[in-house]
Amino acid sequence: MQTLTKPNVAAVKVGLSLVIPCYNEGKSLPFLKERLLTSLPDLNLSWEVILVDDGSLDDTFDQLSAMNMADARFKVISFSRNFGHQIAVCAGLSHATGDYVAVMDADLQDPPEFLATCLDRLREGYDVVYAIRRQRKENIFKRFCYASFYRLLKFIAEVEIPLDSGDFCLMRQRVVAVMRTMPERNVFVRGLRAWSGFRQTGIEYSRASRSAGETKYPFRKLLRLAMDGMFAFSAFPLRLATYLGFVILALSLGGMMFILLWRIFNFQLFSHYPSEVPGWTSMVCLLLFIGGIQFLILGVIGEFIGRIYNEVKQRPRWIIRTTLGLEDTSFKQV
Repeated sequence: MQTLTKPNVAAVKVGLSLVIPCYNEGKSLPFLKERLLTSLPDLNLSWEVILVDDGSLDDTFDQLSAMNMADARFKVISFSRNFGHQIAVCAGLSHATGDYVAVMDADLQDPPEFLATCLDRLREGYDVVYAIRRQRKENIFKRFCYASFYRLLKFIAEVEIPLDSGDFCLMRQRVVAVMRTMPERNVFVRGLRAWSGFRQTGIEYSRASRSAGETKYPFRKLLRLAMDGMFAFSAFPLRLATYLGFVILALSLGGMMFILLWRIFNFQLFSHYPSEVPGWTSMVCLLLFIGGIQFLILGVIGEFIGRIYNEVKQRPRWIIRTTLGLEDTSFKQV
């Protein structure tokens, strides 16, 4: 059975908890550690870094273990297998005890130095400060897909999800406490963050290139994440099926009326009279069109049913193989 309870605050109060999911990031970790040790002390807060090893197949866990041995402020959660980036973020948030909680990626496309700017805005009274990507280093096709997705999501979503914002953010602990109460399996973290409410604001930044290694989000995974975002925060795809039904009905009635008038008045259309055209081609085209729409509608319904199926199974969202530096794991999923 899955339970999520409020973390037990450690004896030493933590000012900032930084959650970083890692999957096959062995090449990036040396650069990450160096940047964190340089930038985090400038925040003038006690801090901890919670690194979530998402079932890596390289030497990621060995390097994380060495980081924990060298500095106890680097804490490690290691999954039994790969559960996905968004799940890894949720696992890190479930262990974060700091007054402020940040989320960033391990590849340093999210600069840790930017957290100081976010902290200044948070102290102005905001509860969430999220980063807005002004520039990307990906190819033009990916940039187009990202821009299209965020604008489509903004149009159909039932909550206000900021344009071009990712998971990189800084939040107060009370916001994270609300997000812990959302045990969804198909997770879209930035959507949950927006849904929680509170006072939120965004700051633009230029997204850098990866420090090392290759992206762990190929197009297939990006498409899956986009679908999770759309289906988790909007019923518009289901309503679209209804809208398409009305449109097709209207087109069908209009087509029927036109064919009847063509037959009654016997006028030429494209140099043919109605008696000269048996109608097989138009009939086949119409059936194929309606059949395609039906399969599209069934596919949309299937996506929702599949997500409902994942939710009702109530399997744990993640399984922890081991932890390093985390004294209390009673609030992890079991």
